[in-house]
Amino acid sequence: MVASERNIVLTGFMAVGKSTVGRQVAQRLGRAFVDMDTLIEERAGKSIPQIFEQLGESTFRQYEREVAEELGGQRGLVIATGGGALVDARNRQALARNGYLICLSATPQALLERLQGCQDRPMLWADDREARLRELCQARQPAYAEIPYHIDTTRRAPAEVVERVLALAQAAPTCWDVATPTGKYPVLLLPGGLAYLGDALRARGIASQVAVVSDERVWPLYGQQVLDSLEASDHQVAVITLPAGEQFKTLDTVRLIYDRLIAGRVDRSSAVVAVGGGVITDMAGFAAATFLRGVPFVPVPTTLLGMVDASVGGKVAVDHPQGKNLIGAFVQPLFVLVDTRTLETLPAAEYRSGLAEIIKAGVIADPELFAAFESAGGDGRELRWMVERALAVKIDVVQQDPYERGRRAVLNLGHTFAHAFEVLSDYQLAHGLAVSIGMAAAAHLAELRGVCSDETRVRIVSALERADLPTRYDAHAPAEVYAAMAMDKKRLNSRLRFVLPRAIGQVEVDGDVPAEQVLAALERSRA
Repeated sequence: MVASERNIVLTGFMAVGKSTVGRQVAQRLGRAFVDMDTLIEERAGKSIPQIFEQLGESTFRQYEREVAEELGGQRGLVIATGGGALVDARNRQALARNGYLICLSATPQALLERLQGCQDRPMLWADDREARLRELCQARQPAYAEIPYHIDTTRRAPAEVVERVLALAQAAPTCWDVATPTGKYPVLLLPGGLAYLGDALRARGIASQVAVVSDERVWPLYGQQVLDSLEASDHQVAVITLPAGEQFKTLDTVRLIYDRLIAGRVDRSSAVVAVGGGVITDMAGFAAATFLRGVPFVPVPTTLLGMVDASVGGKVAVDHPQGKNLIGAFVQPLFVLVDTRTLETLPAAEYRSGLAEIIKAGVIADPELFAAFESAGGDGRELRWMVERALAVKIDVVQQDPYERGRRAVLNLGHTFAHAFEVLSDYQLAHGLAVSIGMAAAAHLAELRGVCSDETRVRIVSALERADLPTRYDAHAPAEVYAAMAMDKKRLNSRLRFVLPRAIGQVEVDGDVPAEQVLAALERSRA
């Protein structure tokens, strides 16, 4: 279904502006507007207060379920739900089938002011309306947090909210819910998403302090957008700007992050937001996982590699002089926000690094994605399409194996070689470029071991070269590279493990590879 056909579903607590905004959005788009409460009143032949008084809340909720199921099967609508309609997960699922779910919100104080003198809200029939409203807000917050997209209306006029709803829907966002051993978290792919960062944090319980970790290259480009979004949602912001580059991904740099978190009075009700590439994501994530034994973490990747690899899956780490990513942790994000518009300023070398990870995803599990690089180096398909396909591969694998005890090892295709190249270069060789060379070496090794055909090896190497990626490494002799693999974190019982391609879309993990074959594969990679 094309994005223009999807329903726009506005939900949230009473008095946040769903009907007012919905009518204006529908008018701007030339769509039909449906107010679920009004539709229920028409079908029941009674007002909402009368339904509650005469038939009870359970009957009203049954009406909601029926209407949600019906509207979820239609297209091209703007729908305003009742305040409690999407508390029911079944209603959320029904309306999400063909729609973008957008939750409007406001502070309890703003809601009380808007509802002053209003007596037709059955859910507020109580001696102490303020206490009842705050109780309802708190009770519904977990359900509202399940809704992907959020806009705070507290200090925004209806016209501004309308513009934000239109911009969000026109961006055609995509949301994946990533299952983890302790719950789940959303990955939001939303062009222009930096503008919604503050609202997304507040909707998920981060209402005050936020520490933003970025680097000296990214922050001048996107720092003001991030600050504007966070300050508009009343967050107090501590900005931590670090030197850029893999060579700074160390415990010494993480100590600087700790110092700034302490100075900024960050606590467990705060969040650490990483705005940058894979290096920033790893360092900020490691700091968040270990500071105060864990504070909420939100990756906002700004590089192609960060979007399709580092930001998803919960692995964070820093390097050691003896090896890459030797010191790390698992930390599941609060959510991940992927704003593909940040790729517009991405340097060519970093763009190519990200393409290597996308090709890797194709080799592992998506032949159609890989094929996009065989004919035109990836230029023949929309970048967003490639990001979505690569993300889908990564998400599928990490859900099967969140702690890298089995299937997840396939994501290390090319990495046993790549990490050695990076260590030997003193981390001057970009990770994605090292992965590209490592994939070529893995293809040579797979052919030497009879795991894949000559045709598969040629296809992999050719696709990398068509994307203008390196496939050869001659800066160090094969014996030096093999020695550098000794501290690879993927080794098991002192044996190196390699991910080898069997065919495009199929790989296997091999932990019994003779040294002479590894050296032979490295020699072929020099030619």
